[in-house]
Amino acid sequence: MPIIINLDVMLAKRKMRSNELAEFVGITTANISILKTGKAKGIRFSTLELICEILDCQPSDIMEYVKET
Repeated sequence: MPIIINLDVMLAKRKMRSNELAEFVGITTANISILKTGKAKGIRFSTLELICEILDCQPSDIMEYVKET
């Protein structure tokens, strides 16, 4: 898949655990795990907005497009 999720990198940079982020955002730790592993089929803009607000980052810090060869 050409979309790479770097949520785990941002969590490490902010010294935050997945369960803390899940609690702040209001979603389950299982859903955070699905996002981190790149298995999510989609994400609501409102959820992405909250994640970016909490981690003080941009969506491009969390998601990256890598062209398949």
